[in-house]
Amino acid sequence: MNYDVVIGLEIHVELLTASKLFCGCSTAFGREPNSNCCPVCLGLPGSLPVFNRRAIELALKAALALNSEVQLQSRFDRKNYFYPDLPKAYQVSQYDQPLARGGYLEVEFEDGIHRVHLERVHLEEEAGKLIHAGDSIIGAGHSLVDYNRAGIPLLEIVTAPELHSGREARYFLEDLRTVLLYSGSSDCKMEEGSLRCDANISLRPKGSRELGTKAEVKNMNSFRSVELALDYEVGRQERVLSEGGKVIQETCHWDEEKKQTIALRSKEGSSDYRYFPEPDLLPLVLESSFIEELSRQLPELPARRRERLQEQYGLEKEEAFLLTANRDLGDFFEEAAKEYPDYRHLAKWVQGDLLYQLRESLKKVDELEPGLLADLLLLLDEGKINRPVAKELLAEMVKTGADPKEMVKDRGLEQISGRDTLLPVVEKVIAQNPEAVENYRRGKKKALAFLVGRVMAETQGRADPAELNRILQEKI
Repeated sequence: MNYDVVIGLEIHVELLTASKLFCGCSTAFGREPNSNCCPVCLGLPGSLPVFNRRAIELALKAALALNSEVQLQSRFDRKNYFYPDLPKAYQVSQYDQPLARGGYLEVEFEDGIHRVHLERVHLEEEAGKLIHAGDSIIGAGHSLVDYNRAGIPLLEIVTAPELHSGREARYFLEDLRTVLLYSGSSDCKMEEGSLRCDANISLRPKGSRELGTKAEVKNMNSFRSVELALDYEVGRQERVLSEGGKVIQETCHWDEEKKQTIALRSKEGSSDYRYFPEPDLLPLVLESSFIEELSRQLPELPARRRERLQEQYGLEKEEAFLLTANRDLGDFFEEAAKEYPDYRHLAKWVQGDLLYQLRESLKKVDELEPGLLADLLLLLDEGKINRPVAKELLAEMVKTGADPKEMVKDRGLEQISGRDTLLPVVEKVIAQNPEAVENYRRGKKKALAFLVGRVMAETQGRADPAELNRILQEKI
């Protein structure tokens, strides 16, 4: 039997605040275990929570960026369950009155653009973190708990069950991360746990509209892991159903080393959590003017920016996608474009040589002045330097922020051109390498490249390559 795959995601995003959701403890990552804690986030008797206004602002910006309908009144509830990383034995979350409802994200899959709908966006407090003895929770001899993370403001984004493969889930998450980064709501560092994803996945007979029994998959700590884990779980459920078995509603752990899902426990339903209104917090009541002001503060979002870059600068779709995947990279390109009008040439340098040098030097694009790249490309276009010199200068620019015009002047790097200047060097190289000259005359094209290299060495890489090739071929 053939099956349709149905996937819904629950994405947890730590908001980019300096303090926790209901207390003043720091949210800084990597501190000494259990050092960012207080009676409020540990739930000690007599402690009372107080709203973090900044967390609410960031949550609202994310919801607005995701086209969700912000609710003028929402409420916090207690979600009751016992687990070692939850010091209160309940989590302050939102249930039937969330911060925002609905919303969508338009994502380009392999068969075109799809609108993936959201069910809700709500605020809650983060749980602590368990550190297991061994490689994973499976078979761990013991676990230690760090409550530094407990109480960090967390945004939960729940999609409708509209994804149908691990690849689609990955594409959705990549685009979601970009939108959240643009909104400024989170740093979305999966390696630090500030963006995490759980997936509910089920199979149903092809063409059926009734959902099958779902399994929840956890512990996917990269986009690649999400794709691999969901595709594995599809295969597992297919095998169970094809052998006449039934899929059990359970929570599964993705084992990154073994590349397989492993059953952890039966999956709870919402009734198991015994939600009830949080008695220590009043309902969250918002004014329309406050929401409108936050909406005005949002930058141009990735999808619209991609369209504009193609229209305004004549870029290909792939070029626009790359430049908008990182907001700072797009900003750099647009600033440089104010001084360098060959936009396609600029885009190729930004996406190619510049990104390579940034990775090599471990620098961020916002550390480099856009006008310096514009100056470098103008020197190249004007024939004052050649491409090898330009690439050498770019590497130095990225590392030190040096001015390319000053470097050309101080180091005497201007391109050597003109027949009268190059001819003596060419004749010298030809005289010194008779075997290579003869090989070229016999049809070995690589011999010419060798001779070009020898002239470049003599001129310290400053010879005009096009003119050099013409002169060499003429003389040979």
